[in-house]
Amino acid sequence: MRDKLLQLLIISVGLLVIVKLFSLQVLNNSFSLINNNASVQKIYEFPERGYIYDRNKKLVVSNDFSYDLLVVPKDVNQADSIIISKDFNIDLKIFRKRFLEAKRFSNVKASILLSNISKHEYAPIQEKLWKHSGFFIQKKSKRTYNASTAANLLGYISEVNKFEIEKNSYYEIGEMIGRQGLEKTYENKLRGIKGVKFFQKDKFNRIIGSFKNGSFDTLPNASKDLTITIDLDLQQYGDSLMLNKRGSIVAIEPKSGEILALVNSPSYDLNSLVDKNRSLNYKKLESDSVGKPLFERGLQGQYSPGSTFKIINALIGLQENIINNKTLHKCEGGHFYAKNAFMRCHTKEATFSDLNNAIYTSCNTYFAKTYKGIIENYESSSVGLDKWNDYVKSFGFGNYLGYDHPNGKPGFIPTSKYYNRWYNNSWRAVTTISNSIGQGEILTTPVQLANFAATIANRGWYITPHFVKEIENDSINDDFKRKNTTLVEPQHFEPIIKGMVDVIDIGTATNSKINDIKIAGKTGTAENFVRIGGIRKQLTDHSIFIGFAPADDPKIAICVFIENGYWGSRWAAPISSLMIEKYIKKEINRKWLEKYILDGDLSSEYLKPYLTTNFTINE
Repeated sequence: MRDKLLQLLIISVGLLVIVKLFSLQVLNNSFSLINNNASVQKIYEFPERGYIYDRNKKLVVSNDFSYDLLVVPKDVNQADSIIISKDFNIDLKIFRKRFLEAKRFSNVKASILLSNISKHEYAPIQEKLWKHSGFFIQKKSKRTYNASTAANLLGYISEVNKFEIEKNSYYEIGEMIGRQGLEKTYENKLRGIKGVKFFQKDKFNRIIGSFKNGSFDTLPNASKDLTITIDLDLQQYGDSLMLNKRGSIVAIEPKSGEILALVNSPSYDLNSLVDKNRSLNYKKLESDSVGKPLFERGLQGQYSPGSTFKIINALIGLQENIINNKTLHKCEGGHFYAKNAFMRCHTKEATFSDLNNAIYTSCNTYFAKTYKGIIENYESSSVGLDKWNDYVKSFGFGNYLGYDHPNGKPGFIPTSKYYNRWYNNSWRAVTTISNSIGQGEILTTPVQLANFAATIANRGWYITPHFVKEIENDSINDDFKRKNTTLVEPQHFEPIIKGMVDVIDIGTATNSKINDIKIAGKTGTAENFVRIGGIRKQLTDHSIFIGFAPADDPKIAICVFIENGYWGSRWAAPISSLMIEKYIKKEINRKWLEKYILDGDLSSEYLKPYLTTNFTINE
């Protein structure tokens, strides 16, 4: 019995030794020898970054080849620093700084010393590479932007920072990552997965072949191309219309939620953020606190929607049976909503307006009375306002909408809790009457207003706006296929659309009529206040327009927002109609209108706050 126990013990110990030796000689080989052994050289193979095409398969973003110069500090003779910096055309101070950073990272691992070396710069480096041990070249691709447009939408790529490396072990110092825009949202699709090759070096640090016959090598996984929803021709046409103006254009295909154009003005050329000067150029863009080219107004700009918001109050009023299309309200040049509190309207004479007339003349009185009726239709103003809030948010206001872009703002739709805090639980419908005409506390973004136009076009539903139409060998998010239904029933949209058609035909935007395309739209003018030296000043109003066309079979919904653009029909409505004409007809027949917009220059408006502080406050 003792003999058997002894034999069992010997066998067990033997097995433990074998397992340990296997672990040390085989398993640990793949870690210690590969990652820490100076005799093994690791070189990554990066797949070419995915291309980006517009909805019509026009190439928007592609690649060119560039090179990285990598260094293994242990193998470098630091006494040759002056010669090395001269041979590789690197400033000596920069070389020493980056070499020290590489050494801190790892003395035996390779890290990038110079990145994004062009083909022209690579040639003289390659000729002298053999002279210096510890250096080698890694080939990769760099972005090329084939159209100077949609910079904030597309985003750019740049080197990973320490935080990103700590957060994601996939990346190492010197590697590139999608930064902002779709490059960031779809980083994992566009980058693919890098491969790696391990090489054995001899005692003279010369590569003598693959390590372990390539058994630990991995092949790169191919990246995926994106087809975005943007129509490149429409996008670039929008750029031209927005020259010397600040604001945004957002156009959506109503039935799919696909964004056809996202124009931001002023913008910049993404090619300026490629190669060695990208950091300097980015700092210049970032420091422009006047034009703010990095600020994506269409997604991040939070503005009062002005009279465009009257439409939603009309829809809620219809749903709540506060009004119907025959309801009449008397307007005497405005509306006294409280003692000595008067909301001025567009006419000085007493008139009676029904819903249709109120929409195409943009009657403040009609919508103020409608809003008041909605809030007072419940047992308390708080309950009424929160019910109103639910309706408004069902149209996508007050949230980020969920589009596939990392930037955005939610806007603001007030609740009873908000007013209770401000007015100590003592307020009524008239206290919040500015909500009836899209002023006061309400804030919306242009993409929300464009989505609102698309929702009206669809008679009460929308698909979450999005920027990517197809992913190569993959599918888009299911959220971009699902309908979102509002709390307003479909039948209530018909009288609203009739009024919006009349806005163009006989109302506030007759200058934007297209004879053979029926547009449904609504102009808006929003008050514009800034603080200068701590004093609230009123500047020129913002010009806004929302609409869709053709009215009976919508192909495009749009919002145009022009900062300091006076009233809605002056700039926003004509620009919208030109964008609609361009998209539907592919050409512009109204050359007189196109010339007016192309020649239009609002630069003097944007200089006013810096030229004088003598503004009149008109509230």
